[in-house]
Formats: sequence, C-alpha cells, structure tokens
Amino acid sequence: MANYLKGDVFKLLGQVAEELSVEAYVIGGYVRDHFLRRDCKDIDVVVVGNGIEFAERVGAKVRSKVSIFKTYGTAMLKYRNIELEFVGARKESYNIDSRNPIVEQGTLKDDQNRRDFTINAMAFSLNKDSFGELVDPFNGMEDMEDLLIRTPNEPDKTFSDDPLRMMRAIRFATQLNFSIDSDTFESITRNAERINIITKERINVELEKIIASPRPSVGFKLLDKSGVLKFIFPEMSALKGVETIGNRSHKDNFYHTLQVLDNVANQSDNIDLRWAAILHDIAKPRTKAWDERMGWTFHGHEARGAKMVVSIFTKMKMPLNNRMKFIKKLVYLHLRPISLVEDIVTDSAVRRLLFEAGDDIDSLMMLCEADITSKNDVKVKKYLQNFVLVREKLKEIEEKDMIRNFQPPINGELIMEIFNIAPCNQIGLIKNRIKEAILEGEIQNDYQQAYDMMLQVAKEYGLEKK
Repeated sequence: MANYLKGDVFKLLGQVAEELSVEAYVIGGYVRDHFLRRDCKDIDVVVVGNGIEFAERVGAKVRSKVSIFKTYGTAMLKYRNIELEFVGARKESYNIDSRNPIVEQGTLKDDQNRRDFTINAMAFSLNKDSFGELVDPFNGMEDMEDLLIRTPNEPDKTFSDDPLRMMRAIRFATQLNFSIDSDTFESITRNAERINIITKERINVELEKIIASPRPSVGFKLLDKSGVLKFIFPEMSALKGVETIGNRSHKDNFYHTLQVLDNVANQSDNIDLRWAAILHDIAKPRTKAWDERMGWTFHGHEARGAKMVVSIFTKMKMPLNNRMKFIKKLVYLHLRPISLVEDIVTDSAVRRLLFEAGDDIDSLMMLCEADITSKNDVKVKKYLQNFVLVREKLKEIEEKDMIRNFQPPINGELIMEIFNIAPCNQIGLIKNRIKEAILEGEIQNDYQQAYDMMLQVAKEYGLEKK
C-alpha cells in the first residue's frame, strides 16, 4: 500500500497515537485536497477514543496552546503554519425536525458513515502498522477520478440529517468543477425546502464560498435548478423569466446577472464587488413596466435596488457594516458610468461621478464594464472602447481638480466665524453653492476661489463679513 503521509507533523501524530495506544486518522478535506493537488493548511484528525486528550498530548509536545470545545468534543491547535483539529470518532442520528444530532462514541467506519460526500470520507491512517495508507470504504477515489459529488449513504437521509449538505454539494461542485451524481441531485430537489431549518448564518458561509468560486454562475444555476435558491434568496430567483408583448421582450435578468457576476469574477476576487454584481439589477422585477413607445422599462431600479440591499442583508443576517455600504453605493451608481458612455463626456459629469464614488470609482468602473453583456459583439466593443475614454477622463479630472474624496475648502465653522452667526440654514446653502460651483467647473477646488465665492453668495443672503 502507498504511504501518502510525508512530513514531521504526521510523524508526530503517529507517535502520539502509539503512545496513547489509540487508532487515529487524518480525514476529510486534507485527504481530498492531497489528491486534487490543492494546498491545504487544515488537518482534521479523528481519534477512536478521546480526541481532546490526544490534542492535549500533541500540544504539550509542540508547546502550543490547545483550544477545547467540550460541547462538540473537539480541540484545535496550531503547529507551525498548520491548523490541527481533533475529534473523537462518533456516530450520529437525527430527529426529523432538528439539526442537533444524537452523538455516541463510534469507530472509524461510524465516523466515515456520517460524512457528507464520498470524497470527504476518505482517511489516511496514522497507526504504526498501516501508517499513511488510504481508507476509502465508499470509493471516493473513483468519484474523484470521475469528478463526481456523491453521498456515501442514501442521499435522502444524508440531506434530511443536515440539509446544509445540499448547499455543500453545490458549493463543492462549483469550487472543484465537479458534477453532482444524478441520484444525489434528485434528492436535493426533493429535499430543497428542508433548507429552511438551517440558520441564516450557516447558509451564508456556503453561499459566500459559492460566490468566491472561479465561476460562481455554476453554483447559482445549480441552486436554481434544484429549487434551493427560491428558499434562501427569493429576490434573486425573482429575476428569472422573460415577458413578451408583441415582438418586444426584455432579457432574462437572472442569466444576465450571472454573466455580469462571472465577468467580475474574471477580474477580481473581491467578494463585495461580486455581491454588487449579484444585486445590481435586483429591483428590476419590482420596477418593470410596459411603455408603448419605449417597450419594457425598469426606471429607478438602481435607487430601489440600493434600498433592497439593506433589507436583503437584514433578512439574510448579513453584517450591516461597511461591506453593505460599499455594495449599496455600487448598486445605486451602477448606471452612471454607462450614461457617460452614451452621452458626451463633460467635465462636470465626471466630477460628479468622482465626488459620489470616491475611492470606490475603480470598483464601480469594473462593475459597469462587466455589465456590458450584449450578444452584439460590435456594440460590446464600442461600449468598452468608450469606457477607456471615460477612464482617461476620470484620471485627467482627478489629477486636475482633486475631486475624489472631496472635502469642501470652506466648512461651516469658518462661515459662522467670518459672519459671526449661529448654526442656520444659510450655512448649508452657502456650502452647497460652493460645492456645486466646483463640480460644475465654475471655480477650482481651491481655498481662495471658494472663499471669494463664499463672500459673494453671503451677500445674496444679506450676510456681511464682521
């Protein structure tokens, strides 16, 4: 038998197994990724016995702090740049309405039986007489060679026990470019509604791993086809479909969104920029209208979509922090660069775009370029060439007028001091006139020019310098 374990860490683990006279195995992701030639810094060790005691012995040898989670019977420690997790072998059973398993001590076979997929049920022995040998009771190696995601046991039971495994199947298929076994996928479609018993937080972890994949559209198509999407993200599911009146149809905004998402993914690993791609047209179903002259319209979908970002993140229990603010801003502004491409690019329009986008202008431009998904190659090429001109104009205006992250040269405190007035509406009116003058190019973003204009505008409001 081949010895698949090389390196000091495995020798150490084997030594501890012999000292404690217990069986121990490396199991799951490390084994899978070894054969896929993927880098893996997480090693899961299953011990036929006390996993916490095993971890403490390893920690003492390498002088590393051991984190113990008694509720789950697990322990973790770091060794060099590797994270090791230890657990006692167990078997699990579930009640139909609960995700909390009934746990008992078990054998290696019991532990492999409870694993989600055959490719995650493989193990390497750490025991002296079989060190480094592969233990593969469910033919995971064959499934790896066939690029197949399959459950080790009857799939309905696997997914009923833990419905999140349905999303994990789709996530692994997306990440690894594998297919899902037909019986396994049919079971996902039968059990899709069971995903509702899973917490939003656990769903979000798998969803974001799909979004972070090389081609996230693969995962969303599988989520949609299986029926899971409508339960976890109904607003995205609502993008599907084409309506026709006469001979005029709108595009299918679900598949358009997936193309935009893949376009962004080809350019950036930024998960929040990918979220902006997912949500940029999210309000189109709610703003769709028919106009006899113009055909299908989606007026205001960018503003309504920005508001929906907050409600979607709240419902999905995503963090309402700067991530959400960035995504909301990009959804709100995503039509602005396109309008510059379609019209004459004026300095004032570019200044306003820089003013509103600030440091997120580059991300916004990437999203807008990704949003060009016409089947007309000539049209796409023309738009992208025009975007090059817009980028050049953005750089030129930014260097000349310093509008990005614009701070007014004249603030309210100075206005109150100069005119000896208390806070009032006139201060805001003066500041806004100065800001508009800078954005329109009437004056430069310069203190002295802004000061002179302040005196001029103040006179209109009956204010005199004291």
